Amino acid sequence: MQFFISGLSTNPVTYSNLQGSIGSTASSAAAGATGSNPFSALFTEAVGQVNQLEGQAQAAVAGLVSGAGVDVHQAMIATQKASMAFELALAVRNKAVQAYQQVIGMQF
Repeated sequence: MQFFISGLSTNPVTYSNLQGSIGSTASSAAAGATGSNPFSALFTEAVGQVNQLEGQAQAAVAGLVSGAGVDVHQAMIATQKASMAFELALAVRNKAVQAYQQVIGMQF
């Protein structure tokens, strides 16, 4: 199933593209994490993927509202993926901040 978002992209957005974007997040983040700061590279890549999923969700909702041939379930899937990705990034950030605060609170 394909749909075009008018004015946003010339490439069709398919269900497999939306579904594959989650799987590519882990592999591309792991590949980018081999540098000198693996956590910062991993987190930067994750934030970029969250932004990409948010953009896809906004485009799907805009296509749904404008009547550009976007199905309701496709828009809902895109928004749920963006929401889940954001919640995951937020949870990782919260755990990192919590770990940092524990290290700072240690007495030597």
